[in-house]
This record gives sequence, structure tokens and C-alpha cells, in this order.
Amino acid sequence: MATWGDSPVPIAGEGAPLVSEFCLYELAPALGLTPEGGRYLVAHALELFHRLPRLWERVQSGSLPAWRARRVADKTIALSPEAAGFVDAQVAQYAPRIGNAALDRLVEEAIARHMPEMAAEVAEQAAEGRHITINHQQVSFAGTSLLQGELDLPDALDLDKVLQAGAEQQMALGSTESLDVRRALALGALARGEQFLGLATPDTERVETPRRITRQIVLYVHLSDRAIGNPHGIGRVESPNILLTAAQVAAWCGLPDSQVIVRPVIDLNNRVSVESYEIPDRLREQVILRDLGCVAPYCTKRARRADIDHVREWIVGGSTGDLNLAPLCRGHHRLKTFSAWTYTMLQPGSYLWRSPLGQVYFRDGTGTRDLTPRPVDPPGG
Repeated sequence: MATWGDSPVPIAGEGAPLVSEFCLYELAPALGLTPEGGRYLVAHALELFHRLPRLWERVQSGSLPAWRARRVADKTIALSPEAAGFVDAQVAQYAPRIGNAALDRLVEEAIARHMPEMAAEVAEQAAEGRHITINHQQVSFAGTSLLQGELDLPDALDLDKVLQAGAEQQMALGSTESLDVRRALALGALARGEQFLGLATPDTERVETPRRITRQIVLYVHLSDRAIGNPHGIGRVESPNILLTAAQVAAWCGLPDSQVIVRPVIDLNNRVSVESYEIPDRLREQVILRDLGCVAPYCTKRARRADIDHVREWIVGGSTGDLNLAPLCRGHHRLKTFSAWTYTMLQPGSYLWRSPLGQVYFRDGTGTRDLTPRPVDPPGG
């Protein structure tokens, strides 16, 4: 059953105590951490104290750096008490020197010895380890993404052959890019479903050229007045959240196989308000584009996946307008609604938060600043 208010949550392994969820929200920003960072810190501390006593003793004595102990704790949270105890006993003596590979093997042995059902599940998952992963969170300034994958060998050989053929065809048509770049371009062509047709040239009897299929580009691009018309001006693509030059955006949109969709331009300086409690799409979009993410201290959740909150509650006279709406992720929305946390909008995009224990935070588009008054030592103290 879902619980809207504060509730005890399990964040470490079996046998460790539960933790107040709202307590974690108080601790994390006080340490300058994201909510996830604070949660992991407490989880690792509980794991070490309650389930890895040998490693905890070494941390307390100063013979083992805390970061190394936390690395082990992160691996054992999912283990049974018996399996965690096995890892603790085996690794304690060598913890300052053990590497990631050796630690992973030790965890696998603990699972095999003490958790046979989980071992069977791990083996089944390993057999299903094929995947294609495109990392949109670390996009380069030039607008490239890292792709990693694992395929069946026959599929991998087929893909390699197609990419090599595509690279050779581009060179035959005059491309001067490196082989790696041409293979990457060939993969992009495959992603758009491009078919290859024969083309005769003076140097070859037949060269395959791609039949272009129109691709649709929908980008939420944020450009300042100074960036528009300046090829070196900096813009930002909202999802993924990356910086690009205006020239790069123009290059993408100017490809002959691209269908560009233009959305209505929203002037974030306009004030928008309605009489109802429900938030219309136009107003929701303005709030999302203004703040981009959850406006709670140190939170990194995206605004498009967040709730839109009435800063001053509707029931006590708060308006449904851009001057009283802000995106909050579900966790921080619950925190604001069911605890003594409060926040106010100083101006659109700038917020002042106060925690139940008196912590004060300023949050705007540049990040979070801790404004909590600190005690001053008396002179000569």
C-alpha cells in the first residue's frame, strides 16, 4: 500500500534497521549531497555497522579508508546475512588492497555458497546479458553519445560486415573521414532504416548508396537572443540536457533527410495564470522550460518527470500561475506536503527552502547554496 507521509524504509541489507525517509531528506542537503547521495551514505554506514562488523572495526581504527569499505558495503546490500558475513570474513584482512574484479568474484562465491536460488537467477540473467546501451547522460559538447552493447556472435559479425561495407561505400563516394567516423555514420544510416542501392562510378562497377528515409527531429532547444544568428553561440538541448553550438543545431536540422518540427516559441518572461486548480498544458510547459528540474535543494530529477506544485497551496488562496508553480519530484512533493519543510518563490526560477531543523537553502538555475546561519566562536574561544 502506498504511503504519502513519512515512513520507515529499508535502505541496507536484511537485519539492518529501517530509516525514516524524511530524515534522509534532512541529512542529504545538510551534507551538500543529492537525495540519492545521502541515501547511499546512510545505507553504507548501516550495512557496515550491522552486517560487516570486521570492516567497520577497521574503518573505526583508521586502518581502512571509508571509501574502500563503502565499495564493499555497496556490493553486499543485496546479500543474505550469511553471505554478507562470508564476504566480511574473507575481505577484512585484504580490504585495503582488493580490486573490483576480486571483490566481484568474492561476492559471486558468497552467492553460490549461501544463496543458491539467487545464484540460479544470476546465471539466467548472465545468459540474457545481450544489450544495447546508449548513454545520453554524458553527451559530448560536439553532440555525440557513447554506445555500448553485447550481441550474439553471428549478429555481431553481421553488424560488423554491414558497417564496414557502409564505410567503404562512403569513401568510394568521396568521404575523407576516418574509418571509425565512417562506420559510425553507417550505423546512423541503419538506425534511420536507409536501404542501399547500386550506383555506378568511373572507379567502380557498382557502389551502394543509401536511399534516404526522412527522419523526424524534435528538439527542445534553448537559445538566448545573443546566440541566435551567431554560429558560435551556445544553446542547450533539453533532453538530454547538453550544451551545443547554434551551428551544430543548424547542421542537424539542415540535413536533406530531416523533417524539422517547429513548436510554438514560449516567452518565459510572459506571466500566465488561470482561475482553476488544474494546470493547463501551456502553463505546465512554461514552468518546465523555466526550471528544467525539481527545484528542491540539490535534487537532480528532471522537470518533465516531476509534479507541478502550487508553492502556496490552492486551498489557502494560492494561484494557478507561473508565479506560484514549480516542479517537484514525487519525493520532494510529498516532503513539502506532509512535513514541516517549506519553500517560497523569491522570483521565477529562484526559491528559498527551510527544513524542520532550521537549515536554509537557496535554489536557482545555477544550483543550490546553503544559507544556514553558522554559530560564531566567541573571541578567544
